[in-house]
Amino acid sequence: MARAEPNDGHRAVAEVSRRGLLTGIITQNVDGLHQTAGAFGVTELHGSLHRVICLSCGQRTARTELDRRLRAANPGWDARLATVNPDGDAVLDDEATESFQVVDCSACHGVLKPDVVFFGENVPRPRAEACHAMVERSKALVVLGSSLTVMSGFRYVRHAARLQRPVVIVNQGATRGDAYAAATLDAPLGRTLTDLVAALG
Repeated sequence: MARAEPNDGHRAVAEVSRRGLLTGIITQNVDGLHQTAGAFGVTELHGSLHRVICLSCGQRTARTELDRRLRAANPGWDARLATVNPDGDAVLDDEATESFQVVDCSACHGVLKPDVVFFGENVPRPRAEACHAMVERSKALVVLGSSLTVMSGFRYVRHAARLQRPVVIVNQGATRGDAYAAATLDAPLGRTLTDLVAALG
């Protein structure tokens, strides 16, 4: 994850952002690649894998700090992967997991988890409300590369439609929001957005 680089789509969105043409960006991604590409005004709807959060006190810390603490608690630990599942989960052998020492929150000793919204969890209310307000301040809503299957993103399409803000969807394949869209474009994002930036001059 740390070695991932922004693609042409991320770079194009960042350029449009730098030109002041966006009210803001709501991303369902948790990888920070919009910010790495130079975009600003990014709301990470589902959080970020670059942070961890304590389930007891709510303290957020950098994932790099957790990595440092885990390495200190497990010197020489070098597990070999048994397999990697299609969803990216790594499977380790039992011996490796039994010897691993988990660290807790440095503030309250609570349990830590990635600072992301897992399936079945809700987007924190203040974040969801800020996104609703962003849609209200916008002249239109452009959806890029999402099937809108998950309600957390789809709700903003419905909100924009209720406010009579035009919705434009660029995605490869049909989406849950197509019925609300003033226009849809079935196309790859990288090339489409790069062409858009070029057309802007």
